[in-house]
Amino acid sequence: MNLKHVYLSLLFYLVSAFGISLTIKAGIGVSSFNSLNVTLSEFSQIRVGTITTMINLIFLLMSFLIDKQPKLMSYALMILSLLLFGYTINLITYSIIGYFEIRQYVIKIIVFIIGVIIAGFGTGKVLNYYVFNFPIEKFCLLLAQRTTRSFKFYRYAIDLICIAAAMSLALFFNLTITVREGTIISFILLSAVISWAKE
Repeated sequence: MNLKHVYLSLLFYLVSAFGISLTIKAGIGVSSFNSLNVTLSEFSQIRVGTITTMINLIFLLMSFLIDKQPKLMSYALMILSLLLFGYTINLITYSIIGYFEIRQYVIKIIVFIIGVIIAGFGTGKVLNYYVFNFPIEKFCLLLAQRTTRSFKFYRYAIDLICIAAAMSLALFFNLTITVREGTIISFILLSAVISWAKE
């Protein structure tokens, strides 16, 4: 395993976390997966970075259980990266930019788009080094290898489940609705940025 690629992958994991923090701060909705994280955070009063780490660790555990040839070092590195990922989201969201208030809608849109670009760039670079995947992507890839369904099918299914769960919790418990215009912007822009950064 190339140590330089490991360090760079961890660095870009944190870059992605910074971008996600900006999208949360913008307050106009977040990506499908993060909509569930933010909603659960409000519901449980647990910080969003911690929730993100917990859910990612669940997907990582499920990946490990269905992986026919699990590489322990790779999983150990992913656990480390997820802990740093969640910590970084908490640090930036609640401490570094937590005291700033964005009131103008246009500024919120700009901050959100910048956040998506940064998050997509970080994610694309992580995928480019092939050291480890993000847990959801790894889980979907393993499922696709073991079934007749495609990776895309499982990935979209998880997105839909996250959106449905976030909306249900928000409506039932009168929480902030996180599936908004930002979710649509993220859906359109994020994959394109990831693909560009991965090249």
